Amino acid sequence: MPVLLPERPSDTDSATVRTVRPPSLRAFGVAAVLLVWFAASVWSIIELRINIATFADSIGNAANFVSRIFPLDFPPLGEILAMTGQTLAIVTCATALSVVLSFGVSLAAARNTSPGTPWRWAARAVIVVTRAIPEIVLAILFLRMFGLGGLAGILALGIHSIGMVGKMYADAIEDTDAGPRDALRSAGATWWQQISGAVVPQAMPAFVATALHRFDINLRASVILGYVGVTGIGMELSLAMRTLDYSRGMALALFVVLLCIAVELVSGAVRSSLLGEQGSGSRRPWWRRIGRSSWVTEGPRRTGARRDANGQFRVTPPWTPQRIRTTVYGGLAVVALVASIWASGIDFSRTVDGLATTGPTLALFFPPGTGGIWSELLAQLVVTVQIALAATLLGLILAVPVGILAARNVSPSPAVAKGFRIFIVTVRGIPDLIIAIIFIVITGLGATAGALALSVGAVGLLSKLIADSLEETDVRVQHAVAAGGATRSQTFVAATLRQSAPALVAHLFYQLDVNVRAATLLGVVGAGGIGFYLMNAARVMQFDVVTTIVLMVFAVVMTIEAVAMWLRRAMS
Repeated sequence: MPVLLPERPSDTDSATVRTVRPPSLRAFGVAAVLLVWFAASVWSIIELRINIATFADSIGNAANFVSRIFPLDFPPLGEILAMTGQTLAIVTCATALSVVLSFGVSLAAARNTSPGTPWRWAARAVIVVTRAIPEIVLAILFLRMFGLGGLAGILALGIHSIGMVGKMYADAIEDTDAGPRDALRSAGATWWQQISGAVVPQAMPAFVATALHRFDINLRASVILGYVGVTGIGMELSLAMRTLDYSRGMALALFVVLLCIAVELVSGAVRSSLLGEQGSGSRRPWWRRIGRSSWVTEGPRRTGARRDANGQFRVTPPWTPQRIRTTVYGGLAVVALVASIWASGIDFSRTVDGLATTGPTLALFFPPGTGGIWSELLAQLVVTVQIALAATLLGLILAVPVGILAARNVSPSPAVAKGFRIFIVTVRGIPDLIIAIIFIVITGLGATAGALALSVGAVGLLSKLIADSLEETDVRVQHAVAAGGATRSQTFVAATLRQSAPALVAHLFYQLDVNVRAATLLGVVGAGGIGFYLMNAARVMQFDVVTTIVLMVFAVVMTIEAVAMWLRRAMS
């Protein structure tokens, strides 16, 4: 029976009541889903033998590994600069390709710009499919078409990135204000004039932020593509590890880590400079903040537009410091892209020949086949899911305190929050592949190494998402609870944590989704799961088996996505 509780009288002194209803079936459903996830995760940890005894048995391997990597054997400076330049060139070209392709896809996928429902569904299908196909599978396909070199890596990373970039761009376009576009439409503007004059200027900050973030991701992904023949640092790292040259391999791994951290710091600084983000105790989601940046919405008052001698407003905006900075960044981006195309070493004559083999090459992947090992593939798919579940739970246990201490509105002091933010950036800068290689050497080949490696990576991503979600809560609710005499911990549980709970659950299942995909890729280096069979099938040219494995992983990912979508609706 509903219980009626009195509320504080309103300004008109009229009595108001609110209804407190018992938990609904949806609440029980959410609790049941979370309980099943937790039980499955604990079962996975037990099955994978992630325990103290395993770590104790690995102490000797760890000591032996450390003795074999020192002194680190760094390549000559000229050689390492050449590898770095080629890797950055491939990543830059791939990111630019994904931005160009994603722009058209996002216009068709967004509700407010799509030409029609069929176009929108087709664009959404492209986003889902490109996100589902691992970049390493695309690299195998393009390497067969175009041979060794940078082009296969560019196409693999660029096409796979559409899955993320296209979705983020579509969301940013849907979040734009309809007012400016309606004004242009009423003035007789065409569809493209409305897009270029009203939608793109509002969404541009989100476009820039997403592109820079995807660049960071592509840089880490480029390392694993070296294991299938894409040139750059990843290929040199794979050669060193295959020959058991740990001193050279770990030297390259350390360099990759430092490079990833440096790139993430630089891209973060560029994002902040372009978007003018400022920390605060209460923040709206980033996709809404950047969509409302002052340089987009403030108009003449902000841009400094003024009347000329005839009393008319200047059409060309003045060269404010912000416009100069934006122009410089744009010019540097164009120069970097041109230099990257040159440095990536694309053989355009071979490209034409490769395109002619597109049909026969794709035919090798269809129809899907099992190679006579269907039962083994199912068993390894279960292992892959176990790796993802175990890594997500272990990562969550470590990420919760780190995320709480990194949130500015919860952390004991700004210095503590800043310190933990630096820690998060450092952890996120380490590619999962490098962590997996270390655990493989210490614990041996198998799923245990993969789960431990992904748990470390989960700490970096989950702790950042947790901190951002806590910072985006309404501080007025926290102040109200604190004003009633609640302690700091009571305020956190009753106000901050309660507001962010739906977002935290969404982040949890997003991390599980990420871990399933990553567990598939780490199997390439012997970290257990179905990825090992994926790589073997590619090596013996059983491409129909490759297709079957991709479809199996796709089915698991779509199931997780469906559960996550239901949870978001149930908790909203």
